[in-house]
Parts: sequence; structure tokens; C-alpha cells
Amino acid sequence: MGEIGVGLVGYGFMGRVHSNAYRQVARFFDVDPAPRMVAICGRSEAAVRSAARRLGWEGCETDYERLLERDDVQLIDISSAGDTHCEFAVAALEAGKHVLCEKPLANTLEEARRMAEAARRAGTVNMVCHNYRRVPAVQLAKSLIDEGRLGEIRHWRAVYLQDWLLDPEAPLTWRLRRETGGAGPLADLGSHLIDLAHFLVGPIAEVVGTAGTFVRERPLPGGDGMGEVTVNEAAAFLARFESGAIGTFEVSPLVPGRKAHECFEINGSNGSIVFDLERMNELRVYFEDEAETAGFRTILVTEPEHPYMEGWWPPGHTIGYEHTFVHTVKDLLEGIKAGESPAPTFEDGYRCQAVIDAVERSLESGGWAKPEIYGEMRR
Repeated sequence: MGEIGVGLVGYGFMGRVHSNAYRQVARFFDVDPAPRMVAICGRSEAAVRSAARRLGWEGCETDYERLLERDDVQLIDISSAGDTHCEFAVAALEAGKHVLCEKPLANTLEEARRMAEAARRAGTVNMVCHNYRRVPAVQLAKSLIDEGRLGEIRHWRAVYLQDWLLDPEAPLTWRLRRETGGAGPLADLGSHLIDLAHFLVGPIAEVVGTAGTFVRERPLPGGDGMGEVTVNEAAAFLARFESGAIGTFEVSPLVPGRKAHECFEINGSNGSIVFDLERMNELRVYFEDEAETAGFRTILVTEPEHPYMEGWWPPGHTIGYEHTFVHTVKDLLEGIKAGESPAPTFEDGYRCQAVIDAVERSLESGGWAKPEIYGEMRR
């Protein structure tokens, strides 16, 4: 079995999750090459050294350019804040590295375009980490749709609701500042829903949205005064798909009692599918041609024949959030071996960003807006 050297940028929440995925993937799946956790990169030397020891990395760097210069690093994983994605990814691609980038791909459509173009020029493998595509129940939903079990897809409705910003004393994180967090929760949470909609239903043709900010000032990190929230805290939009289906999307981190309520329902001419991340091992289905068993039934997606489950536990023994990142890394490594970028690629990330951009333009105009797809990305 071969190895591929990995350099990870970022050691916060997502850095910890990605580190776990690199540690676990070769222990549960036959991957070739296997990841070698060469170095983790961050600005604070003391903090990044501590993270390297705690998370299982061989070494660390505080200079991103030095990380790119290392011959023992062939894959760069960007898990840092959104305002760093474009600069870091373009530099890595130009250095001939494979790149995995956390979602959303960028903070602006122009940045996403630059990243997609750099990926096209580089010819190395690129991938956006939309991990929810790789929930086994979501993969099963995709199979049922592709097999025609739902018939003609007519409706998509999705929400991603949390309560981590409900407290007005919750600090002003980078996600709530336009310059670092881009479109805020619309991008942070909404990009997941848009990517799933593209994956399961197809391209979005146009959107019209509304949004609001309810807590306009929050304590600065460290308690040194207050700072302005410069993004919309919550957003909702209607969508028309190119297929003719219609859809609704809503995101908010200010919903009491909702922790990670990422839920979608898809309705077709012959059936419906419902998924909720808070019950991520289950898929609810209803088929008109099985009317004698009228009503929704729940599939426990833990059988070895279900997507990815052959690597884990006996049937009925559920998996969790962290496993979706293991599945993402598995597919990334298989893509590197095959020389093909697994979906979602940077081009897919650009298309997702184009929808976010269209929603923001709709908020300004008050009318419908179409995602702007440039040049070679038009199909």
C-alpha cells in the first residue's frame, strides 16, 4: 500500500474532525494510498504544536508557504476560516498539490470562480468537503431517486436550524462578520442544503429570498466590548429547479430547541423521502405503488449493503457525524488513485456559491435572480 502526505490548515473544530478522519480511514476501509499525517499548519506556534500532538500529526508549520514547499506533502486540506480559502487553495493548486477544501468553497462568487479556474488548470484532484452527501441514508435516497422510485420529482423543502446563536451574549465569531464569514448562515448552513439539492434534485434555475438579523451587536471574543453583526443571521428562499421542480430553503441558528435540524423532504409523482440529520441513520420513505402499506415507513440504514456501511459495525449499530468525514476522505483517496476529482468538485462548489450569490442579489432587488454560471461551466 502506498502513502500520501497530508498537510492540514486549521486546528479548530473542523481541523479536529478532519484529523480524526485521516486517523481512522485506513483502519476501516481498504484505501490506497493511505494518508500520512505529515504536518498541521496554524498561526500560533504554541497552539499548533499542541494541536499536532493532540490530533496525531507528525509535525507542524506556522508558515503556509513552507507547508506548500514540502516534498513530503502532496495533499492540502483547508479547514481554516472562509476568508482564507481562495488564497490557500489557489496557491496549493499552483504548487501541484491535491486539495480538499471545507465548505462553503469561498466567501464570494469571484473567489469561487478563481478557485474553480485554478483547479481546472492544475489538473490535480480537487474536492469540496460537503460531508452530508456521504451520510449512508442520503446516499440511499440518491439511489432511490436515480432508480425512479419517486417518479417525477416535483417538490424539495429543506431547513437547517440550530440554536447556538439564540443567546444574545453569544460572542461575535468570525462567521458573523462579512469580511471573514461571507454570507454568514446563508453560506455556512445554506451551502449544505444547496449542495444536497443539487446532488438529489438537480441544478437550481432561479431564487427569491428574504433574510434578517435579530441581534445586531454581540460581545467581542475576549469580552472587550461589543461588535456589529454584519451578516444576515437567518434567511429563507424559494427556488425553481431547471427540471421544473419547486423548492423552499430556510436556515437559522436562532431556533430554540433545534441543535442540528438539517432536514429535507423530496416529493415525486410516486413517492416521498424524508431525512433529518438528528436521526441520521434513518430514511423515511413512502411509495404510491405500495399503497397497501399506506403511510411512511422508516428504513434503518445500517445494513452492510447500504452505502459505506460495510466498513463499520453489525446491522443496527449506528454511526455518527464524524463517520461522514471518514467517508469523504475515503472517496478523496480513491479519486486521487484514479486521477479523478470526486464530487462535489470545485466546479460544484462554484455552482453552490452562485446560488448563494443569487439569493443575496435577490435580497437587494426584491425579485427573482438567476445563478450566474460563467464560461466553460455552462452546460
